[in-house]
Amino acid sequence: MSAAMDADKPYFLDTLIVSELQINCYLLGCRATREAAIIDPGGDSELIKDKVAERQAIVKMILLTHGHFDHIGALNKIREEYGCPVLIHSADANALTNPMINLSALTGNSIVSSEAEQLLEDGDRILLGKLTLEVLHTPGHTRGGVCFKYDGLLFCGDTLFNSGIGRTDLPGGSMAQLEQSIRDKLFTLPDDTLVLPGHGEPTNIGLEKTVNPFVRPR
Repeated sequence: MSAAMDADKPYFLDTLIVSELQINCYLLGCRATREAAIIDPGGDSELIKDKVAERQAIVKMILLTHGHFDHIGALNKIREEYGCPVLIHSADANALTNPMINLSALTGNSIVSSEAEQLLEDGDRILLGKLTLEVLHTPGHTRGGVCFKYDGLLFCGDTLFNSGIGRTDLPGGSMAQLEQSIRDKLFTLPDDTLVLPGHGEPTNIGLEKTVNPFVRPR
């Protein structure tokens, strides 16, 4: 989303495609206060820092949709740069400290971080300047997968993609859980909710209810 597209909104939002795995890292901030969150810093810390500087943003937190290595690749550098807390769901908390759980050990480049400063639960509210984000626990890709909802925006990590869903064949994954999460937590949102996934192009809830082949109709 470009600066021009969000110029009349109470927030600013940038999408940064980072690392060789093409992760969507988001910079979301309150226009009134410049306070911002970095969502899923998967890599390319310098690119992220450049965008923060361009926006003159005050980074207050790092939000993680889940604990897989491709979404936390730049976590240590970003955390050190801004001295800000990391927030992750309690069921994925051990992924930060265990490279077997975050799967980085399988790549030969183990990622280990300090524990998160705040553990999230379903229904939590996160204050970011004058913005309030809601935490939706959406297990299925991982046990502690979450989406962050603000107004008509949904940051959904690897829960829901444009005409797709996250993998469920990795440790902690469950197709039945993921399908239930999407149907009960996401497909109940307004159809015009903008879905901002962890990979690929954005979509919206109404479209996914119609065309997504992985979530079966009741």
